[in-house]
Amino acid sequence: MILRGIIMRKWGDRYDAKRVRDIDGMHFYMAYLMPKRCDAEVYINEKIDITELLEYIKEKNASGERKVTLFHCMIAAVARTIKMRPLLNRYISGKHYYMRDEISMGFTIKKKFTDHSEETLMIYRPKDNESLIDITDNLTPKVKEAKKEKDNGQSVDDILNIVKKLPKPIMHIFMFFMRVMDNLGLMPKAFSSVDTNYCTVLLSNLGSIKCDAVYHHLNNFGTNGIVITIGEMHKEVVLNDENKLVARDVVNIGATLDERIADGFYFARSLKLIKYLFKNPELLDKALEEEIDFEF
Repeated sequence: MILRGIIMRKWGDRYDAKRVRDIDGMHFYMAYLMPKRCDAEVYINEKIDITELLEYIKEKNASGERKVTLFHCMIAAVARTIKMRPLLNRYISGKHYYMRDEISMGFTIKKKFTDHSEETLMIYRPKDNESLIDITDNLTPKVKEAKKEKDNGQSVDDILNIVKKLPKPIMHIFMFFMRVMDNLGLMPKAFSSVDTNYCTVLLSNLGSIKCDAVYHHLNNFGTNGIVITIGEMHKEVVLNDENKLVARDVVNIGATLDERIADGFYFARSLKLIKYLFKNPELLDKALEEEIDFEF
């Protein structure tokens, strides 16, 4: 229930999600059969045609006003997919199912492309009224700021740099209490709000370092249940609808998912939507809250 912009919680809800109380018997059982997230990992590898998407990006960047990238488009497409496929925004903690209040996308930013350069974590929470252009305009300055050697404000890196100074025995005790708080939903918001382990989706653009997509593990800590890696774009010769060989721009993606949050059929249809958005990139101009014509 929402009263004057305030979400009214029930007993068992969390500050970032509502408890799913009408879960079916099969999924209820799966939470006990596979209590750890890493026990329930499933992997999906898919090759996506991005020929039309690259033409779309070229048109968007023609004015020089902004620089739209493939990664921006992936963020927008995944956010749109989660908006239309809400079961992807669920998580399991303490054997209970929860539905998040918002979509959150996490990723790692390497400050410099050198072996010993530092990495920092970033979380982006797209709003319902945002389109690809809004996401690009909001993300670009945030990424530039994150790449600076000096961080302004609190980040998960600041917290971890303090924690690493703890003696080993104290560190074990600290992690024990962290896991207890995580399991009970008592993790301080100051920590969970900047930790990508609590995101809907963790994205990794491996193409930016000339690497192909891989399967990235999930963690038994936090609430994240979807990790997607994006490989390097390349050309492949394919057989088109007219039985002619043509060169197309493609990219590989690897997805690791917590199969307890939804079934394989749901995941497959969600991936179909992402491919459709890349085939029809003009749909990314629409805000997430706007409906699009798509038949599953």
